Amino acid sequence: MKLIKLSALCFALNGLFSSLAGAADLGTDLRAVQDSWATVNYELQDKAREAGFEALIKDSQRLVEHFPENAESHIWHGIVQSSFAGAKGGLGALGLAEAAKEELEKAIAIDEKALQGSALTSLGTLYAKVPGWPIGFGSDKKARALFEKSLQINPDGLDINYFYAEFLYDDKKYQAAFEHLQKAKAAPPRIGREKADKYRQQEVDMLLAKVEKKLKKHK
Repeated sequence: MKLIKLSALCFALNGLFSSLAGAADLGTDLRAVQDSWATVNYELQDKAREAGFEALIKDSQRLVEHFPENAESHIWHGIVQSSFAGAKGGLGALGLAEAAKEELEKAIAIDEKALQGSALTSLGTLYAKVPGWPIGFGSDKKARALFEKSLQINPDGLDINYFYAEFLYDDKKYQAAFEHLQKAKAAPPRIGREKADKYRQQEVDMLLAKVEKKLKKHK
């Protein structure tokens, strides 16, 4: 089983390395990072997953170096950093979370509407999941404001509706969470993001089952 996981990791990262090793092209390099992120985040586990993010974070950094004035590059470097933080867990992940916050703030400063408000969604998720003061920078108030701003940009998007529903579920607002999960399920497919969409929709279904259970209990 471990051999299969490591083989999948090598396959995913080989495509990324070949893309970023050549002439810089934002569309091609961004797609390579997105594709490898989907593989590492969803299809690898444990040490293979951490190794995948360790490799991928170097390439998302290279993307930022190639395109420092582009919001998309900062968004995806921040996403990789925050995903790596989630994979590591514990207090040791706070440094990665802080770095991700900085990248996402840079992206927002350049263009908050880039990738349909993805920086706002990702930063809101960080604020929702990171512990609050004095341990970390987490803040439900800031998370909610960022989610709501992102929804204004992309009201029917898959990621924003899923992550906001997750936030609402944790806040015990089950009916509102249900409504956003329904929007997530109906979200239009994203060209080139088929793998990520497939796994995100699985997460939507799992959260929806939990929400429906809570709603039945509170009737």
